[in-house]
Amino acid sequence: MRMYHHILLATDLTPASHPVVKKAMELSKGCGAKLTLIHTVEHLPNYAYGYTGAVDIEKELLDAAKESMSKLGEETHVPEADQIVESGPPKARILDAAEELAVDLIIVGSHGRHGVQRLLGSTAASVLHGAKCDVLTVRYKD
Repeated sequence: MRMYHHILLATDLTPASHPVVKKAMELSKGCGAKLTLIHTVEHLPNYAYGYTGAVDIEKELLDAAKESMSKLGEETHVPEADQIVESGPPKARILDAAEELAVDLIIVGSHGRHGVQRLLGSTAASVLHGAKCDVLTVRYKD
């Protein structure tokens, strides 16, 4: 098995993604690698800001994601300092974080829908094609 030193787990924080979390934990323990968790809340579309409360909704989504990430951090024994919750385009933030943290493996879940995206999912496909390190996609069902 290849040895990794720092693994970035990109998670959608859903219960269905448990197999992805399990695989990340197995690999990090097996390699003795540091595990960092990342979740990105996509920005609301620009037209949503024409409606009252769009900023509040995005803040609520971020707050809920931070709470879910905290629970996942407790379950996986990943300290708060290694938990990232941000807003923005997921593929860009995952790739940026991977480079900033100098990770050598990104783990991302895949439930895919269409074409290449049917095999990987749009975020997983984008991460796979843009990453400068290894990428492991873990298949799961919604």
